Amino acid sequence: MNSIRLIRRLPTRQWRSFSRCTVLHQEIAEAINPLTIPPPEGVDKPVSPKIEKIVSEITNLNLLEVSELSQVLKKRLNLPDAPVMPMGGFAAMAAPAPQEEEEATPKAVKTSFTVKMTKFDEKQKVALIKEIKGLLEGFNLVQAKKFVESVPTVVKADISKDEAEKLKEALTKVGAVIEID
Repeated sequence: MNSIRLIRRLPTRQWRSFSRCTVLHQEIAEAINPLTIPPPEGVDKPVSPKIEKIVSEITNLNLLEVSELSQVLKKRLNLPDAPVMPMGGFAAMAAPAPQEEEEATPKAVKTSFTVKMTKFDEKQKVALIKEIKGLLEGFNLVQAKKFVESVPTVVKADISKDEAEKLKEALTKVGAVIEID
């Protein structure tokens, strides 16, 4: 009441500044309210009391009540039926014996191989260059020489096992050390 009488007695100019001060005072009071600080990493964030109450009530339900709750939530939220998982998920399932696993899943057969030259005999370098020139299409002597000197290098990739074996045999005869991946 006193503040209203004070405002009426104040000239208009002072009244405006008084109301501005009141507004600023309110804004400052709102800004001073305690800020919520996020929890540090690795620490569980605090749960609201409402959620905590719901969780504690659900944990006190027996198995039949949980089933009934699940059905009601599915209907109200229009959720599809999820496949039933054993307790603990896949970790609780007994691991099959190694023999059973091998029989159940066929092994993947590798159909594509890569021939890689890792090193070569310096004494047979010329013969190796000539062999590379003959085996690889589009290579002249200079390109074959640079190819041999850039060891380790891939000779051919994505070839069949028979072709990889033939290439390995031919290059091994002229002093190359070959790996097939």
